[in-house]
Amino acid sequence: MKQYKYKIVDTRDVETAGLFKGRKREDVESYLNTLGSAGWELVNVDFRELEGGLEFAGVMKKEI
Repeated sequence: MKQYKYKIVDTRDVETAGLFKGRKREDVESYLNTLGSAGWELVNVDFRELEGGLEFAGVMKKEI
């Protein structure tokens, strides 16, 4: 039987260019691609675009 571990991710995990700059779509994609390269799979996500910025929360899983 396969076993998985799970990880909750959100906007706070994505690095930005500065304290008052919002996260761009490209920043979020880069962050998620980095996790994907490490074996994590995005299984659920909620995206919200607010005033040119992007907010999200998601669940990742990885087989152990």
